[in-house]
Amino acid sequence: MSSTDPGDAFVQREDKSVYETDQPVRYEVQDGIATLTMNRPGFNNAQNSQMTYALDAGFRRAVDDDAVKVIVLRGSGKHFSAGHDIGTPGRDINKSFERQGLWWDHTNKPGAEQLYAREQEVYLGMCRRWHDAPKPTIAMVQGACVAGGLMLAWVCDLIVASDDAFFQDPVVRMGIPGVEYFAHAHELNPRVAKEFLFLGERMKAERAYQMGMVNKVVPRDELEAATYDWARKIAQQPRLGLALTKTVINRVEELQGLRTTMDVAFGYHHFAHAHSQLLGAGALGGHDARSMVQANKKGETQA
Repeated sequence: MSSTDPGDAFVQREDKSVYETDQPVRYEVQDGIATLTMNRPGFNNAQNSQMTYALDAGFRRAVDDDAVKVIVLRGSGKHFSAGHDIGTPGRDINKSFERQGLWWDHTNKPGAEQLYAREQEVYLGMCRRWHDAPKPTIAMVQGACVAGGLMLAWVCDLIVASDDAFFQDPVVRMGIPGVEYFAHAHELNPRVAKEFLFLGERMKAERAYQMGMVNKVVPRDELEAATYDWARKIAQQPRLGLALTKTVINRVEELQGLRTTMDVAFGYHHFAHAHSQLLGAGALGGHDARSMVQANKKGETQA
């Protein structure tokens, strides 16, 4: 019996990705601290699925290791992360991976289901899981922390930033209401969150600190020492005490609406993708990596 569901009209999409490294995330452990280092400095640590799955494996490895008390997430090179990979040779949106959540493979799905299934897995699902990792996490942020980079920093319990770091979510320019892990109105007060999204400008580290989004700002040459000083101090605390404390505060965030906010925003996010595709502008509102970089440079200034 043939199906009448148009969603069963599966498609084939060619994977043209070419990776510049087979180690998109470096993993090290020392003094009870696991360090996950994003390792695509030539592309400002843009996140393709290869990197995202490697991060997921790194978080799992650190949680499973009884010698690890604290996890530090950092980026190699000049910038923490320029966000999702929308234009490098390693963009692997059409590649299948062994999935870590329960959503099905996205690569052969028609219509808006393709992006919806993919982003449930590699963006929203993974980020929520990392946010709930029972061990404390610290993001060490230098340079750019843009769009998808915000998601990686926001899932961490603490953020230590260099004084040259900046934060930005310019995706409203694509017709999309912010990145998938939508924590804007919880990391910032609602009026500042609107400013942040409506203008799409850079927020300097000092202002992010004043807003409570960043825990500490230090000179660039002191960033590593300051981050690992905190990590070593936290590593002296009891493992279960840390896990329970983190769990309580995370549940408070959920009671304040964090999870519901993300569910609502994710639905609108994919409505925006589908709307843009129906208008013939592609999923990104007619933009690509080059046009976004050019537009971002024009809108650099913010306090």
